[in-house]
Amino acid sequence: MSNPGDGDATPLTSIKQMADYLAVGCKPKAAFRIGTEHEKFGFRLGDLTPPPYLPDAGQPGSIRDTLNGLQAYEAEPILDQDNVIGLKQGTASVSLEPAGQLELSGGPLETLHDTKAEFDWHFEQVRRVSEPLKTGFSPLGFHPFATREAMPWMPKGRYAIMRRYMPLVGTRGLDMMTRTCTVQVNLDYASEQDMIRKLRVSLLLQPLATALFANSPFFEGRPNGLLSNRAHVWTDTDNQRSAIPAVMFEDGFGFERYAAWMVEAVPMYFVYRGGRYIDVAGRSFRDYMDGKLLAETGTEATIGDFADHMTTVFTDVRLKRFLEMRGADAGRPDMMLAQSALWVGLLYDDAALAAAEALLRGAGWEDAVNARTAVPTQGLKTAWKGATLLELAREVVAIAVDGLAARGRLNAAGQSEAIYLDPLRDIAAGAPVQAEYWLSRYEGAWGGDVRRIFNESAI
Repeated sequence: MSNPGDGDATPLTSIKQMADYLAVGCKPKAAFRIGTEHEKFGFRLGDLTPPPYLPDAGQPGSIRDTLNGLQAYEAEPILDQDNVIGLKQGTASVSLEPAGQLELSGGPLETLHDTKAEFDWHFEQVRRVSEPLKTGFSPLGFHPFATREAMPWMPKGRYAIMRRYMPLVGTRGLDMMTRTCTVQVNLDYASEQDMIRKLRVSLLLQPLATALFANSPFFEGRPNGLLSNRAHVWTDTDNQRSAIPAVMFEDGFGFERYAAWMVEAVPMYFVYRGGRYIDVAGRSFRDYMDGKLLAETGTEATIGDFADHMTTVFTDVRLKRFLEMRGADAGRPDMMLAQSALWVGLLYDDAALAAAEALLRGAGWEDAVNARTAVPTQGLKTAWKGATLLELAREVVAIAVDGLAARGRLNAAGQSEAIYLDPLRDIAAGAPVQAEYWLSRYEGAWGGDVRRIFNESAI
């Protein structure tokens, strides 16, 4: 999750200001970039428990030790009340999710080949730092055996606010915070209309992404009938700010309508001033703009506050000055790279985007919501417009392959970015998704011992 700063102090008085802020994200196609974010669970090699933030007596390895070690790689610490809670590495950053899940927020890169190199170098850094600490890191969608109570909490001010507030607005918010990991790709748009096209295509296809990248079939040590427990958690986390909002499919939707929805329908979490989080969770951003929270916050609303408020929206595709694809479980490095490749292939080539729109013609908000509800359990068998998501996957992956080939971005071996879709081509041809593979290991070689997943999934 994002780390706020004392941002633009321009007083905020209108929806149009917010729309104009979003419109700054529009850029020419030549300037489009790819930013990939991925998370992973830490574990101690000795007993597989999650490392706490601070070292504890007699136990090697902690999250703070990990961050301190990573500072050797041209990284500057990010502080929250004097605690190191992240690192800045050039245009990339390393941050912490609430229970110490380690996240790389990758830099804005030109090609997927660059993304692959960024992945490799980050994982190498983490391995080098983890070895003497006797820790490891595994990218899985949901923690396979730890209880909620067993997960540590990181000393970040916004997480303390969310920890208090989440149980008031859903039953699974604390699980989302502490026991899930995801992979996202952030992509650009050229105009408001380009944003709308890309947003709607990607929203309709998020259930398919959830099915393709499902990688969380275990709950507290056993299968629980789900392929993506992470996606299931999101069905009752904080539905005022998550899921697939109907507003995004309404006539007239655009930057102003989105900003109005955020102001009127999405409650606040916090105001950030002078390095301090002020808890206003559940209060109205409209009231804040109108000066009605002055006694609580001691400040008036600014453009920087709107930027922070955008980071508290958790829709399946999040609109900021770019688009964030949020439907996938974290997984094997090649699968996380394939997630970025899928969306780049679909959205960054004009012919591919048009082909995806044609394929999805006639599908709408209700189709996406219904599939989203079923897919954590049914995966690629989920019904979709008289067929299944597996049948849709074959056509979507083929479009993405063509889109990447058309981009013509070659590596040193002369290969296009389409090579990174190979894992998805295998799944579309009938190979198991990651969750199904782990279930077969659980039922076979592991003899029902889910704890063996960490040794086999560690980066």
